[in-house]
Amino acid sequence: MASSVASKTFLAAPRTDGSLGSLLPDLRRQLPSPNVQILIRSRTPKKLQVKAAGSAFGTYFRVTTFGESHGGGVGCIIDGCPPRIPLSEADMQVDLDRRRPGQSRITTPRKETDTCKIYSGVSEGVTTGTPIHVFVPNTDQRGHDYSEMSVAYRPSHADATYDMKYGVRSVQGGGRSSARETIGRVAPGAVAKKILKQFAGTEILAYVSQAHNVVLPEDVVDHEMLTLDQVESNIVRCPDPEYAEKMIAAIDAVRVRGDSVGGVVTCIVRNCPRGLGSPVFDKLEAELAKAMMSLPATKGFEVGSGFAGTFLTGSEHNDEFYTDEFGNIRTRTNRSGGIQGGISNGEIINMRIAFKPTSTIGRKQNTVTREKKETELIARGRHDPCVVPRAVPMVEAMVALVLMDQLMAQHAQCHLFPINPDLQGTMKLPELEPAPANFQM
Repeated sequence: MASSVASKTFLAAPRTDGSLGSLLPDLRRQLPSPNVQILIRSRTPKKLQVKAAGSAFGTYFRVTTFGESHGGGVGCIIDGCPPRIPLSEADMQVDLDRRRPGQSRITTPRKETDTCKIYSGVSEGVTTGTPIHVFVPNTDQRGHDYSEMSVAYRPSHADATYDMKYGVRSVQGGGRSSARETIGRVAPGAVAKKILKQFAGTEILAYVSQAHNVVLPEDVVDHEMLTLDQVESNIVRCPDPEYAEKMIAAIDAVRVRGDSVGGVVTCIVRNCPRGLGSPVFDKLEAELAKAMMSLPATKGFEVGSGFAGTFLTGSEHNDEFYTDEFGNIRTRTNRSGGIQGGISNGEIINMRIAFKPTSTIGRKQNTVTREKKETELIARGRHDPCVVPRAVPMVEAMVALVLMDQLMAQHAQCHLFPINPDLQGTMKLPELEPAPANFQM
């Protein structure tokens, strides 16, 4: 930064640190005119600012999560929620109950009710437009289960990398690396799902399509007719009863051996507003990929035809357009997965998210200590033998947060002035319930 010093008014005493400042008084006496300006370079270092630390998500509908697995509790701040939306704890509790631990033999046995409470942003049953504070207390911590893990790193867990990054970590429960952090995603995701449903009839449904080596064939589930009741009809959250039993058996087989397995969650979005997403860096699938890969244990993401599309030719892969009986521009196939050019086209969005086997297992593994000594570790604690059954509401929540943020961005940019109704109008659908009369966006 350059600063201007007038020779006439310079009154500083000579400095002894060898800097330019110590020479200026003598230099002043040699100047021919009091109007001469001397430019010097400031030695003041620029202030460093950390603008993001990884705990906030979204731009317009912004969520910040907080808390740790074995701390006092976890929760979130929802900023940017539209006002006058009817909202209560019960709206969030439904999905929090789907996410909570201890719900079946194939999930962690930790017992938490995950009862949420809203502390701000809601008055007389409606949102006020100000930040919404949601908190869930931890009630069943067992810090002593992590005594060995305070010394030795769990293979493939975040223990080592947290130390590498911060030089310190919260040992009990894994701190912020624990899936308990996702409570702060599921609660605001429920809010986003409610708004999307009221505004556009948007439905977001996820289900388990693979557990270990049991793979649900793609043609078994009708995405046009899939319901939440079908997903919730069994403890593994697979909508097909036959494959659900096979998945449960596969998880049980490793659970009793103290091991774990991974799987795949498929998520669909019906009645997604058209036009969500922006060209280049903020494409809708790019935003969804970031959201999905931010979830614990995720290792892969596909949308539409995904990697399988690489085996097709252009003529085989292209989704041909047609006009339906309501005058909507539609596609006869949906290999694009409801997104083209990074922008939603109104078709069903479908994506798949791969989750790795749970890192913390009750089998002996080779590792090292914080002092870099090789050792063996048998991890204790209560952990999921397979994360995918509980990951279903987490995936739905993150999809909802992306779509809500993109919907608000779309209205801020493209609906500020009257739209082109022939091209930008809402897709006409049969039997679509209208939004409440007092609902505004």
